[in-house]
Amino acid sequence: MNQRVIDLFDRYTHGEMDRRAFLDRLAKLAGSSAAALALLPVLENNYAKADLLPEGDSRIKTETAELAGYQVYLARPATGDKFPAVLVIHENRGLNPHIKDVTRRLAAEGFLAAGADFLTPAGGTPTDEDKAREMIGALDKAKTEEGARAIAAALRTHESGNGKVGAIGFCWGGGLVNRLTVTDPTLDAAVAYYGMQPDAADVAKIKAPLLLHYAGLDERINAGIPAYEAALKAEGKTYQLFMYDGVNHAFNNDTNAARYNKDAADLAWSRSVAFLHETLG
Repeated sequence: MNQRVIDLFDRYTHGEMDRRAFLDRLAKLAGSSAAALALLPVLENNYAKADLLPEGDSRIKTETAELAGYQVYLARPATGDKFPAVLVIHENRGLNPHIKDVTRRLAAEGFLAAGADFLTPAGGTPTDEDKAREMIGALDKAKTEEGARAIAAALRTHESGNGKVGAIGFCWGGGLVNRLTVTDPTLDAAVAYYGMQPDAADVAKIKAPLLLHYAGLDERINAGIPAYEAALKAEGKTYQLFMYDGVNHAFNNDTNAARYNKDAADLAWSRSVAFLHETLG
């Protein structure tokens, strides 16, 4: 896949242009409208491939619940009664099948995993991804962060939890995780995949240990790393930052053929699971 095509798609999915403008520019890059339409299935998510760990797997139990006013997809190990809790924060497409699969995978690793639908106040995640992105863009930032803190607090006292709560987020969710570390001093751990960094001036407020994953080709997000890392070092924060060379933003999303990178995704996942076990018990 031509990197210029992937970069164009990234700009589109992060709100820099509408679908018509994206398709017009894609047609110019691809050589024709027909070629552009042929590329779309590779660029867009294919949720038929979302079930790496299917619903109904004997290792886990799942349910949909309401926590702090939000619809939450809960998954936990099938045996045992007290688990470290992890809030799973979705990309800018809402709580889709891929994020539910990630939530199940965390449960299979021994966590009480909660995939929250942050579009609940707007009526919930729609099947139309363009609509979901529009709805994400219209969310009130302060209220969304307040909702994340409230869900984390509910997980801390959940009957199946062990009292510790971490958060893991991807893309838009990675940015929300980074902001959550600033505004929630009770958070026990945070994992951010290619998430927008918080203001360097706010880094002093961070209490949780951090695990930060970035994609080497993700120039848009990576532009904020130097100031963020300098502030983390200056404030003596506990963090690990990994750069995965030669891969794109959203490299963890196995439903996206154009950007998924199995080697980077597997390595980042193993690091994330180990980090969450180490910090949450």
